[in-house]
Amino acid sequence: MQIMMETKNNLHLYIPRDTITATVSRLAGEITADYRDKNPLLVGVLKGGIVFLADLIRCLDFPLEIDCIKVSSYGAGQQSSGTVSVVQGLNSEVSGRHVLVVEDIADTGITLSFLMTYLQEKSPASLRLCVLLDKPAQRRCDLHIDYIGLTVPDKFLVGYGLDCSEKYRNLPDIWVMEG
Repeated sequence: MQIMMETKNNLHLYIPRDTITATVSRLAGEITADYRDKNPLLVGVLKGGIVFLADLIRCLDFPLEIDCIKVSSYGAGQQSSGTVSVVQGLNSEVSGRHVLVVEDIADTGITLSFLMTYLQEKSPASLRLCVLLDKPAQRRCDLHIDYIGLTVPDKFLVGYGLDCSEKYRNLPDIWVMEG
């Protein structure tokens, strides 16, 4: 992984797109081994997880369905408020399905822990979690992650779906935001 090789305003390149592509491909291989014959429901977490979900499903060559859910604990800032709510629910039936939650980053774990409990209460056949980035230094609750792309340090990251007040999601690389 190349780290901080380029600077753009208050951003420093942290994970270039070729590393992201290789990581998504590796995760797709792991997921394929576990889900090839299960027609899983992949649940993308809006908004940040949508870029990762889109790239991931293009690497999966077996029947699957997708849906999206929107939960919030951030508001407009850079820190979690600690209070989670479902802003937009699922349209798909979860009961009896093999469900894989796909998210961009696990940091405090509060939102994902809430979401996993929320989905488990809907009686899926199985429920697993895939994150592109894991930031364990921020963890404030127990969270089991089945598929981890990369483990990252305690830095504020933007790009590839990650945002700061809705900005920078469209950057194809992941950047560290300073200041």
